[in-house]
Amino acid sequence: MPQDPLFNQSLEKGLAVLKAFGVGRSTLSLAEIAERAEITKSSAQRMVHTLELLGYLAKEPGTRRMRLTPKVMELGYNYLAGDALLDVANPYLAELSRLSEETVNLTEPDGDSMVYVARFVAHRFIPIHMPIGSRIPMYCSGAGRAYLSALDQDTARALVEQSPRPRHTEHTLVESREILERIELARRRGFSSQAEELFLGDMSLAAPVVGSLGQPLAAVHIVAPTSRWRLEEAEARLAPLLIDCARNISGSFRGR
Repeated sequence: MPQDPLFNQSLEKGLAVLKAFGVGRSTLSLAEIAERAEITKSSAQRMVHTLELLGYLAKEPGTRRMRLTPKVMELGYNYLAGDALLDVANPYLAELSRLSEETVNLTEPDGDSMVYVARFVAHRFIPIHMPIGSRIPMYCSGAGRAYLSALDQDTARALVEQSPRPRHTEHTLVESREILERIELARRRGFSSQAEELFLGDMSLAAPVVGSLGQPLAAVHIVAPTSRWRLEEAEARLAPLLIDCARNISGSFRGR
């Protein structure tokens, strides 16, 4: 972090402690917290004690391990409650889920990831559960490529090239040239797609939501499991519904 006289390192450490928890890390010892947060054990002890007193952490019964409390969700809820785009988008997302009979999501950008902020789950089976707040990488997700397709080419290229690009499955595209070609295709068609690049059995189509100046704000995506859909069939039947949904959200949000 650059030198900044207003930057509060204690707050940075406290947030790092909260972010140390996650999938497969529901409880952590003090040493594990220090390691995950990349701070000293004494700093971790002070941060954990403070966060416990404030109600954001609690000790597991019978152990010295810590866990997050539901109070942490208040921070995320405050963001969602203040997100004007969600109020506009929710009716259109619900209608898209009804028409497609598939699960529909709205994701918003954060760095080189897309974050789930709304989810309408269909009654039909989906291979992967992604709760609100889940993050997916832009480079190999339909939502991420849809968002990138609405950026100017130089900005999109810079985001792809600077992001880590691990291979999640045998189908994941990791070469920047191939990814940029998919983004350019999405720019021409108005929607993007990916097939099993992040999770096996998972396929999705996505379209960008744009603001009054044409800047991307979010992406709508439909989950189309490979157990029910072939990519060509999904693109033919679902893409028109998806594009209409994204355009309606964009137009309604600009009209507020």
